[in-house]
Amino acid sequence: MNLDLELNRTNPDYVVYIPKSMDGSTHDTGNEHFLVFDGPGNQLMAVWTQSTAEGQPDQRIVFSKSPDQGHHWIAPKVIAGAIPPKEGHMASWGFPMVSESGRLYVIYSRHTGVNDLFTHTSGLMAGIYSDDGGETWSSEQIISMRRSQWDNPDPTFPANWIVWQKPQRVSKGKYFAGFTRWVSPAVRHPSPVDHWTAHESVVEFLRFENIDDHPQPQDIEISWFARDEEALRVGFPGYPEVSVIQEPSIVKLPDGRLFVAMRSPRGNPYFTVSDDGGESWRAPEVMRQYDDGPPLLHPCSPCPIYPISEGRTFFLHHNHDGHFERWGPWDSHYHRRPICIAYGEFRKNAQQPVWFSEPGFLMDNNGVSLGYRGGRADLAMYASVTHRNNELTLWYPDRKFFLLGKRMTPNLWSALAGPPH
Repeated sequence: MNLDLELNRTNPDYVVYIPKSMDGSTHDTGNEHFLVFDGPGNQLMAVWTQSTAEGQPDQRIVFSKSPDQGHHWIAPKVIAGAIPPKEGHMASWGFPMVSESGRLYVIYSRHTGVNDLFTHTSGLMAGIYSDDGGETWSSEQIISMRRSQWDNPDPTFPANWIVWQKPQRVSKGKYFAGFTRWVSPAVRHPSPVDHWTAHESVVEFLRFENIDDHPQPQDIEISWFARDEEALRVGFPGYPEVSVIQEPSIVKLPDGRLFVAMRSPRGNPYFTVSDDGGESWRAPEVMRQYDDGPPLLHPCSPCPIYPISEGRTFFLHHNHDGHFERWGPWDSHYHRRPICIAYGEFRKNAQQPVWFSEPGFLMDNNGVSLGYRGGRADLAMYASVTHRNNELTLWYPDRKFFLLGKRMTPNLWSALAGPPH
């Protein structure tokens, strides 16, 4: 296989990581949950989840940084989890926060050897920190995580949870994030479809209250919102008691409200709005181009929304409901492509306060599989953005194999038919 051809299928502007093998022999053919951020000293940094392939026993958190604004990156260093070829309890889905004093925290899911649902979602909340820009790291500490009615009643089973986007300072000036809480098999409603994307799940939110006091990880204070019965839910088609809603992505609106996009297996993304900094939320609704307009189309796949500037956003989705080429809604390794972009503008008095353009094509990988044991062909946007030096960059995994960056320039949305006024 021509690796240069595969690397360039999505026309990236930056290359962050290329695996050292195609067959998994170097234990690095799985790369996802790719969060690039502004680190201490205005350095461009990244954390991601690396493994031979998603869910393999060598899943771990790695860290890298760039000395030249993203053009080159230092070799990633394992900061949580076992260093291959050793195996240990997984460390998964790490996310960064930087305190006002420059302490860098990375929080993640730590598997304990006890499975409740999926190995790579069942875990305690753990954290580490660095006071020297990622050169050295503290020892791991466990952070207290509130139990939920959606968890296993047996407290020896950890919660099933994922924070998938960078926390942002959008609630009282403090870091705030949404997360998926997968419902424990001990309390879930039976699903009519035996597939992981149909497994019951809810969306909740958390706020980190004292990061700027640079606490030890075990002393981090968290407030929890949309808890228990207040968790955001969207019923499975024909089975309203089975909630399947996941992966909240947040933007702050010009009037201070929070707007969240989420994925579901119903063929559409959903949205919700908070008027009080994320402490309470409207019931989720199907995301449309505009009020009473056509629904946006999307299968159960990441669908992030990101800010461009005040009142302007862009939304990434596949622009189909899961029926794509020869694939159906449960073929998630293959139908999660292409990536389309919709330009969004704030509409203060609308029911859906972000209205979108007609979607336009952004990129595709032509469905060529890469990676361990046949790999995967998806272009799922386990992605992040940075705003630096007047440049907006999307950082994304391609086939959970390559890690890449693309400049998001104004011509991408100026060419789209804008939302109505």
